[in-house]
Amino acid sequence: MAKVGIMGAGSWGTALALLLHKNGHEVMVWSISEEEVKMLSEEREHKSKLPGVKLPEDMVFTTDMEMTVQDKDFVILAVPSPFTRETARKMKPFVKEGQILVDVAKGIEEDTLMTLSQQIEEEIPQANVAVLSGPSHAEEVGRGLPTIVVIGAKTKETAEYLQEMFMNESFRVYTSPDILGMELGGSLKNVIALAAGIADGLGYGDNTKAALITRGIHEISRLGVKMGGAPESFTGLTGIGDLIVTCASVHSRNRKAGYLIGQGMSMQEAMDEVKMVVEGVYSTKAAVKLGRKYGVDMPIIEQVNAVLFENKNPGDAVKDLMMRDGKAEHNAKPWS
Repeated sequence: MAKVGIMGAGSWGTALALLLHKNGHEVMVWSISEEEVKMLSEEREHKSKLPGVKLPEDMVFTTDMEMTVQDKDFVILAVPSPFTRETARKMKPFVKEGQILVDVAKGIEEDTLMTLSQQIEEEIPQANVAVLSGPSHAEEVGRGLPTIVVIGAKTKETAEYLQEMFMNESFRVYTSPDILGMELGGSLKNVIALAAGIADGLGYGDNTKAALITRGIHEISRLGVKMGGAPESFTGLTGIGDLIVTCASVHSRNRKAGYLIGQGMSMQEAMDEVKMVVEGVYSTKAAVKLGRKYGVDMPIIEQVNAVLFENKNPGDAVKDLMMRDGKAEHNAKPWS
């Protein structure tokens, strides 16, 4: 049995808390909100984010960060990506040398272009930072539906330890040393999911979504490989797998926000309606900057950025994508 601290009592943090508790571990969940802690402690259910999912009586909820982090075998960071650095900075005094921290959020910092694990390492250099990623909506994990993810870590020993901690009959875990590739796939797919939602909001069909998913992973993988990620990370669970589920699922906050924008809402109106952090919005500007920095053409992401931050009409963005100069799909095989 492991002692586990979970930073963040949103849908994903709560779902993982329940999963780890079912695996026999002692779980403590931190929230910055006293009101949320009171609700979870008394109701034993996150009524707004995981309705119908009952939480065990011996699961502890608290606003005490020190108690949640100190002396735990590993700690999960499940706060929304815009708050990862600030949370890590506050955690630092309580993290012992070599303590395992597992980031489960997805995002890229706009100013520094750092992934979340890089931000955590910068703030807590004594930590052993790992990541968990893949097609895994909290609503389904909380209900025990079959889900497959990947643990990324710097050493095989850490990855296999965490694999053993998380894995059960409904939650299969693979391991990978490619933390960077995993994080880029998990972050950038949220931007493509916004595009897929916008297309749905405009009334487009399956052909459009299939094209966005296919060309979207092409953009992500070209940038990711240029930055040092492994191609297999983008053709696997943390790339195309996560992209498919985020573009297609009713649970996807990024797709929902995009849908509302396609229906005519502004970016802020859409985020207010979703009532959760839409991480793709925060990653879009960073994705554009990365593409330009590494000289990678990313037309879908560029157009999403124009819609979100330059007041471009979504229909015009689609038209501009469709009317780009004709190209070969790939250059893997020469013409005869």
